[in-house]
Amino acid sequence: MYIETHAHLNFEKFNDDLDETIRRAENAGVQRIINIGIDIKTSRESIELAEKYEAVHASAGIHPHDSVKVKDSDWDELHELLRHPKVVALGEIGLDFYRDYAPRDVQLKVLLRQLEIAVEEKIPIIVHTRNSWQDIYDIFDRNEYKGKLSGVFHCFSGNEQHAQKVLDWGFHISFTGVVTFKNASALNVAAGVPLERLMLETDCPFMAPVPFRGKRSEPAHIPLISDKIAEAKDIPEKRVAEQTTRNAQELFGID
Repeated sequence: MYIETHAHLNFEKFNDDLDETIRRAENAGVQRIINIGIDIKTSRESIELAEKYEAVHASAGIHPHDSVKVKDSDWDELHELLRHPKVVALGEIGLDFYRDYAPRDVQLKVLLRQLEIAVEEKIPIIVHTRNSWQDIYDIFDRNEYKGKLSGVFHCFSGNEQHAQKVLDWGFHISFTGVVTFKNASALNVAAGVPLERLMLETDCPFMAPVPFRGKRSEPAHIPLISDKIAEAKDIPEKRVAEQTTRNAQELFGID
């Protein structure tokens, strides 16, 4: 059994074959899928998918790209969405200073507000960070968050030093199909992350693993990611599958 910890099945690229996509995932051993909200609208859509499909769980949150669109009324709704029985995390949230689709001060403000909500709701978070590690350090090193936050840094693109900081904070680290790309530095980082802190994701429809690179990614590709990490760690793939599943079950409270 595998758990796909980060999917966007509500995106347009799955409109024509969503049922088949979920069936392919189940046939590949992917028995649970966490569909990710990136704003209030997509958080609602993720919950709708979770209500329709037993295999699907949801997250709710506001991505840094969408932080500029937040309204005051969104905060009350976010609280309500997080209390839905199939919502297992607040996310994805974070900072993205690569695209800079939203002003950095706005991204910071929205992230801090969501961290407050995570502490209040006692729910794990799914963190997106790109070209923003120093600000992430400044935030997550704060005493006010120590021991109060749990979660995963998803689609990890940092180096070994970044990974160690994330582990020191008590977080998990998740890797995508990028680890299958030729000369991918992410694979070296994944090889050094303790198996007990590792999780798997596709971030579909993006970053399909080899041999599907350049095509649409989907949850059925999770075993390819698991196999590549097992190879890098020089351990049986079954161990990666079993432990990453256990990690996701424990963090997100998934049976």
